[in-house]
Amino acid sequence: MTTPAAPAPPRIPEAVHRRRWAILGVLMLSLLIVVLDNSILNVAIKTISTPAPAGLGATQGELEWAINAYTLVFAGLLFTAGLLGDRLGRKKVLVFGLVVFGLGSALAAESGSPVQLIIFRAIMGIGAAFVMPATLAILMNVFERDEQPKAIGIWAGGVGIAIAIGPITGGVLLDHFWWGSVFLVNVPIVIIAVVLMLALVPDSRDPKPGRIDLVGVALSVVGLVLLVYGIIKGGQLADFTDPAVLLTIAAGLVVLVGFVLYEKRSDHPSIDITYFKNKVFSAAIAAIALVFFALMGVTFFSVFYTQSVRGYSPLQTGLLMLPLAAAQLIFAPRARLVVDRFGVRATTTGGLVTLGAMLAAFVVLDADTPIWILEVIFFLMGMGMAHVMTPTSVVIMQALPREKAGSASALSNTFRQVGGALGIAVLGSVLSTAYRNDIEDKLALLPAGLRHTAGESIEATLGIAAKLGPRGDALVGAANDSFLHAMHVTALCGAGIALLSAVVTVVFLPGRPPRTTAEESREEAVGAGR
Repeated sequence: MTTPAAPAPPRIPEAVHRRRWAILGVLMLSLLIVVLDNSILNVAIKTISTPAPAGLGATQGELEWAINAYTLVFAGLLFTAGLLGDRLGRKKVLVFGLVVFGLGSALAAESGSPVQLIIFRAIMGIGAAFVMPATLAILMNVFERDEQPKAIGIWAGGVGIAIAIGPITGGVLLDHFWWGSVFLVNVPIVIIAVVLMLALVPDSRDPKPGRIDLVGVALSVVGLVLLVYGIIKGGQLADFTDPAVLLTIAAGLVVLVGFVLYEKRSDHPSIDITYFKNKVFSAAIAAIALVFFALMGVTFFSVFYTQSVRGYSPLQTGLLMLPLAAAQLIFAPRARLVVDRFGVRATTTGGLVTLGAMLAAFVVLDADTPIWILEVIFFLMGMGMAHVMTPTSVVIMQALPREKAGSASALSNTFRQVGGALGIAVLGSVLSTAYRNDIEDKLALLPAGLRHTAGESIEATLGIAAKLGPRGDALVGAANDSFLHAMHVTALCGAGIALLSAVVTVVFLPGRPPRTTAEESREEAVGAGR
């Protein structure tokens, strides 16, 4: 008769274990401002695109850069931020990131031009790069392994809270204050988060950290910027065969290939390429990237649909997005229960198929579709998203040792942000190209100098129509029709990406794990007690 093995002693100090849920609350507050900023900006982009003094008169390309300046710097620095957290202490780099983010927010609020806004958004991206991976890395070091899926589910639900609060907060601020208030609101949240962080959160680090990979960081940032710049430029010109566009995209791809080759040979890489030999890890990373590719691109155009075509205010647009956020908030913490019953593969694939179907459903929307249909689409999109984010995040974080939590979190968030940035760039360019091609013939009566400007976006067309007075009324209807056509094309592209991701998860993610003897005995005991 063998003596059962004693349970492994807890790896988390008792004092930290007792306040783990309070620590999770502080981490979610830090996460809140990073996600909140983009969800607020999504509501404000139409206002920022209007001429001064109401906005900055930003073009669609400048709006894409205002978003992508943040996400590109964010994505490019996440590798290093994760390593610095592992090396110097995650709490230290998180507090540093919060302070930089708050400073960038204050500067962005006072931007006097689209170029200044893009620069200050990049500074915010630097701060965010140090916040996001540290929150998940600290989480992995204050919860025991059996509680980690639940904690990650709640952490993912925090994204839903931010998505809910962001558009409504942005709408209220834009109804009562100037456009810069959507950035200034971050400052008091940063102050509260820093105070709570210093008081409650323990520090942690990797006992065997590597050196900082400066060459790898430079290559990743340069490659991403070139690639996304080329894609955005192609959309602006409505011509992806333009030599400058092709050269820029090719240069970006060459630099990124160089980055991968350098990382494989480096003895202190920003990203350990050997992680990707694990097919489950790679599939989970790909699923996250492709989901955000589809979602961020669709979110970008849905704001123009609700405000420009349907005539809703920023606050009303924020309220219309509530179902998307509410579904994530409801289902993200519960997704682990679905995983326990059906496995990672079925849960994630089901979420992706739901997301793809809802993206495709945008083709039924026109200028007078009952708005409740959009609400149903948003809710089901959020539900699908929740059943992708939680299981893939758990797979990624538990694939690497606890000591490498910063690196695992950085990888997860890097591919999420790169996917989102490319989604905005690619699908934004699809939207811009489809819109320009459809509206072009309807602009023939305009002076030659105005045609190119009017064809850039629906906001540009509506702005010129307003200046023409009664003569511009015909342009308004044409702009709405062309935008709806472009939105339908873009939504179908996003749906295709989501379904491609579903194929990846079906092939590579694990199914339901076999039940252990202990689990079977527990189920029998429960059944006997009924």
